[in-house]
This record gives sequence, C-alpha cells and structure tokens, in this order.
Amino acid sequence: MKNPQIQIFSTLVPSLLLAVSPLAHTAENWPARPVRLVLSFGAPGGAPDLMARLSAPKLTELWGKQVVVDPRSGAGGVLGTDICAKAPPDGYTMVIVSPAHAINPAFRKLPYDSVKDFAPVTKLAEVPNILAIYPPVGAKSAQEMAALAKAKPGAYSYGSAGVGSSQHLAGELFRKVAGINILHVPYKGGGAVVLDLIAGRVQLTFGSATSLPHIRAGRLRALAVTTLKRSAALPDIPSMHESGFPGFEAAAWYGLLLPARTPQVIVNKQHKDFSAVLMLPEVRDQLLSDTIEPVPSASPKAFADFLAAETTKWGALVRETGAKAE
Repeated sequence: MKNPQIQIFSTLVPSLLLAVSPLAHTAENWPARPVRLVLSFGAPGGAPDLMARLSAPKLTELWGKQVVVDPRSGAGGVLGTDICAKAPPDGYTMVIVSPAHAINPAFRKLPYDSVKDFAPVTKLAEVPNILAIYPPVGAKSAQEMAALAKAKPGAYSYGSAGVGSSQHLAGELFRKVAGINILHVPYKGGGAVVLDLIAGRVQLTFGSATSLPHIRAGRLRALAVTTLKRSAALPDIPSMHESGFPGFEAAAWYGLLLPARTPQVIVNKQHKDFSAVLMLPEVRDQLLSDTIEPVPSASPKAFADFLAAETTKWGALVRETGAKAE
C-alpha cells in the first residue's frame, strides 16, 4: 500500500510544475508585445528625453518589439514612478528615474516604497551639475567662492530648480562641507535660475547644462562640476573633489527600474541590453555632446547598492541641514 503522503506529493508536483512553467516560459521569451518606457522626470529635449529617444529605436530593433516612450513627469518624479510601481511585474513597464527617487523619501510621503516596490536594473547616465557664478562676484575657483561666502555670511544666495532637486542638495552639501551660510532660492525649473543668475539676482547655482551657452559666452563663470572626477563631457572644468572638497559628489543621474518581483531573467536582459545600447558609438557620442555621460552599472545589484547609498546620503543631509519641502 502506498504512503498517503507520497501519493499527495506525487499528485501536487505535476500541478505545481504546470502552474510555474508558463511563468518561466513567459520570462524566457520576453518580450512578446510592445514595451512601455516611462519618463518620470524632465522636459522634452532634456537629458532623460534624449536618452530615451536615442535608446528606444535601438532596443526596438534588438528586441523585435516596439519600445514606446511615455513622458509622465510631475510631482517631483512621483507620478511616473508610481505608474511603474503599480504595473504588473512582467517587464513591460519600465521607468527612468532621477536623483529625486533617492531624495523624495526625505521630503514627502510617497504612494509607494522607493525600495521594496521596485527591481533596480541599471544606472544609465550622469549629468554633472555645474557650480556657476555671476561673474562680478569675482571668485575664480570653488575655494575662492567658499572664502567669499565665509567672509560675508548670508550675503550670497544660490538658485536651484526646486526644493529636493539635485541642484538644491548640491548647494546644501556645499554649505555643509565649506561651513558657509548661503541662502537657497528655489525656482520652478532650471531655466529661470539661469536668467536670474545672469542678472545677478542670485549669485551662484549648481545648475545643469542649460547654463553652458552662457558660460561659453562669458555671461556666467563655471567654477567646478559636481561629479567625483572631471566629466568626460566637460573635461576642462575641475571637479569639486579636486577643487579642495574631498569626496564632494552631487551629480544628476538617471537609472532604470522595473516593478518589484519582475523575474530576474528579464531584469538581467534589460540590464545587458540597455548597457550595450548606451555604449554604441552613435548613441554615446550624441549623449556626450549634450553633457550626458553613459555610465551603466556593472550589475543590477550594483545599481541597487548605489540607490541605497544615495538614499542614505541625501536623507542624512536633509536631516542635518534642516532642508524643508515647499
């Protein structure tokens, strides 16, 4: 007589295999339909938009299925990111996020858990923030700017693209490490900051590449970039690190996320294919010409570790400096 437990086991195993095998088959044969690439941040023509529009046709060709770019910016990146968080974990909804993904938890209650609700895929690119000043201020280096601000506490102000932006926290980091008192003036986007900086209504900013034409024309003066080393896109501008502020890093970066519980085979495929597309000469050269440096992560885990470190770093800075949401 057969053991009842063995009979139950032999009955259940085929059922379990039938239940699991379609999922494995679906993952192995991904994609079987068009893929949605959500942009959580940035205006048309900005870094995320350009990166997506250059990558999507290459990925479409590689995957044999259309990659549809879906701009959903708003609420500091929360709107588009929430779409991905609530999508089925099947690899058909991806989202490109910015530093706001690591910064937002320190400023606001979110409709998702920025760690548990996502499967990190890869870092995509970095865009240096540029410490630029109104030329009559007189500083020729980041150290000179810090010395001027230290000599006149509260006399200088810095503009940013808004509370919680990478530009805002770059300024807060400068304020902390240099031991200076400078006033933060938030704007609704980086364009307005540049106009007021040219007019001298604010004296410095950790701005984006939108300031470059004005730097080249002499209307603004670039002192440093916020990447840890010199940017490949801006090799003539020193980093804050080499300018006397060791370890200073506050670059804008962009990365790719999927919903949590997406099969690892899909995560790995997207990591491999996005990394390959970003490093194609025609894609990389176009990105670098717009000061966007492709820097894909070594692995999904490496990107997960990077996100964890960024979230810890900026959360601590917000608590230490008392930075507030609008």
